[in-house]
Amino acid sequence: MIARVIEYSAKNPFMILLSVFFLSAWGYWAVTKTPLDAIPDLSDVQVIVYAEWSGRSPNLIEDQITYPIVTAMLGAPKVKYVRGTSDFGFSYVYVIFEDGTDIYWARSRVLEYMSKIAGKLPEGVNPILGPDATGVGWVFEYALVDESGRHDLAELRSFQGWYLRYQFQAVPGVAEVASIGGFVKQYQVNVDPNRLLAYNIPFTRLTQAIRMSNNDVGGRSIEMSEREYMIRGRGYITRLEDLQM
Repeated sequence: MIARVIEYSAKNPFMILLSVFFLSAWGYWAVTKTPLDAIPDLSDVQVIVYAEWSGRSPNLIEDQITYPIVTAMLGAPKVKYVRGTSDFGFSYVYVIFEDGTDIYWARSRVLEYMSKIAGKLPEGVNPILGPDATGVGWVFEYALVDESGRHDLAELRSFQGWYLRYQFQAVPGVAEVASIGGFVKQYQVNVDPNRLLAYNIPFTRLTQAIRMSNNDVGGRSIEMSEREYMIRGRGYITRLEDLQM
């Protein structure tokens, strides 16, 4: 067999050179076009649906949120299987698609089927999609440490959430920057139930009043001394004194 190959090559040098040329060209194209990855993505094509309903038990979350979303996603095209997880106050639904499915096509299908059940979910529950990343997309983890001791955990978390996070999100290829730890700055209203009962004020009325007070109100314009002034009411809460009564 080897002797025949050698004999054929000696009698047809042009064909051999032509074959070597095409094989070399194909090898060069394959080397330049084949993507290289130190950690290849072997995970499934998945879309995560997250919904939050604060203060509810896992059983209620399962019945009112997780189950409707899971049953709706089962009818989506190219879906292999759907997994749902319910916990205190939130729900996770993992929609796994067939291999080779375009991730952006899969996300659009999930949004399409989510719109069909929006009216069946409890009031105030707005499911959102997880980040545009794979299951092995966790690349880097860092910590903010103030060695000088001049900043507390709330200030570090504010710096992370309002400045540093956006700088990392602007890096090409970064899908999400998840902040964990620290203290998120917030204003709390401690309600005395005895005083509410004494003044006959429902708790829902109090929360509605606080929510409506944190708002700007637009007005009309007035003309004075050949000048036009725009009128608006500034009501957004910017400091703790705005909540004190």
